[in-house]
Amino acid sequence: MLAKVHSAALQGLDAQPVIVEVDNFDAGQTAKFTIVGLPDNAVKESQERVQSALRVNGYKAPFKSVVVNLAPADMRKEGSGFDLPVAIGVLCSYEFLSIDQPERFMFVGELGLGGEVLPVKGVLPISIKARELGYEALFVPEENAREAAVVNNLKVYGVKHLNEIVGFFSGTTSILPTIVNTREEFYSQLFTFPYDFDEVKGQENVKRAFEVAAAGGHNIILVGSPGCGKSMMAKRLPSILPPLTLSESLETTQIHSIAGKLKKEDSLISQRPFRAPHHTVSDVALVGGGNTFMPGEICLAHNGVLFLDELPEFNRAVLETLRQPLEDRIITVSRARYNLTLPCSFMLVASMNPCPCGYHHHPTRKCVCTPAQIQRYMNKISGPLMDRIDLQVEVESVPFEDISKAPKGEPSSAIRKRVLKARQIQMERYKGVKGVYCNAQMTTSLLQKYVQLDEAALTLLRTAMKKFNLSARAYDRILKVSRTIADLEGAEQVQSHHIAEAIGYRNLDRENWAD
Repeated sequence: MLAKVHSAALQGLDAQPVIVEVDNFDAGQTAKFTIVGLPDNAVKESQERVQSALRVNGYKAPFKSVVVNLAPADMRKEGSGFDLPVAIGVLCSYEFLSIDQPERFMFVGELGLGGEVLPVKGVLPISIKARELGYEALFVPEENAREAAVVNNLKVYGVKHLNEIVGFFSGTTSILPTIVNTREEFYSQLFTFPYDFDEVKGQENVKRAFEVAAAGGHNIILVGSPGCGKSMMAKRLPSILPPLTLSESLETTQIHSIAGKLKKEDSLISQRPFRAPHHTVSDVALVGGGNTFMPGEICLAHNGVLFLDELPEFNRAVLETLRQPLEDRIITVSRARYNLTLPCSFMLVASMNPCPCGYHHHPTRKCVCTPAQIQRYMNKISGPLMDRIDLQVEVESVPFEDISKAPKGEPSSAIRKRVLKARQIQMERYKGVKGVYCNAQMTTSLLQKYVQLDEAALTLLRTAMKKFNLSARAYDRILKVSRTIADLEGAEQVQSHHIAEAIGYRNLDRENWAD
């Protein structure tokens, strides 16, 4: 008997519907189990898991050949999520199970040898696709149920065992759909952070730079000696960023779902991601790809922060892959098997020592590096990449006396209020402009429209451009940062002191920096 069961396959960040067709027939002494339709090894191995699960649970089928077709046959199928629909299809084919109007239901899940339904990756985009295509219900592993249930107008049933589904359609078992209060889940963790800026003593100029970066969505690099607090402050950046919107949260959760990064108790990611890959990361791990597609670190940092600690220690070829994503906020991953365009709108935060020994410009410790060694060290980071970093801040070590006597710093909540106020100004300004939500995303035409300088500011900027030999991209970055500084001040026009502060954040552009 021919049976058809509905499922889905992941294609990048989206899911595509798949019909699992199962037929059995008498093949004499050559009975075998065959899966066709471009399955990968994980899908091919499902026959062993399915056969074991059916045998252990007492479904003894006649000695017949079974053919499973995953349609459309020209689309590659990957992963273990087809175990459950294949098992359901086999049961229906042998008439152990009858499903009225099977086109109303979608199934996804891995099977254990005893029939246990195990979690899989990418359930959220499958749930979104199921609702989009008008399915009535989606059956998923219990551990994935909360993740899938954030999608409304779709019944999501979390199951632990194959027998639960058989009992459900036979009318002997009741399964309640999983219900998630999306807004409650989203807002419950919105302003809960592990780190706060009130723990940072001193470093007022650096905290100001972080405030400007957060207010405009700008990239920032910190340069300072070991132990001066670069990583400590970078980890506190998410605590002053604007909260995710519901649509941003859903988009971010979808990426993390495909990567298998969601925990069982998670339904929605409500805080901006903070990704900090080690400097040994490969280019594929950073941008994504592989034989079986996996999102890279820049996609996992989408709508959040990508922190690269000890920037010169990263492989230069790996760092160069960041150029296009930093400009376009998308990454196109082209491989032999697929071509995918993925979102990666993130804030780049980097830190580095000023020289190989780490003590160049240190107030008390002597640097043992020559200018040539320092320049060689700095040259590990290309000019085009450094050009894309809006704020380049030198971090000085805080003396022990200041650390021991200094009171608690300003809390993140106070800084965040000013950041939110500036972001609100920007949201109003760019209302109706697609893809632009903050100053860092401004195009050249928007710069010309919203950053008009008076003669004093223009003269100051012209002088800085000549003195520091800045590029045209650095010119644009200075204008964007100055616009953000003006927004924090509530000023309609960018003035000379806003330009002066923005120029002050271009420390590494100065030719005599290594002297």
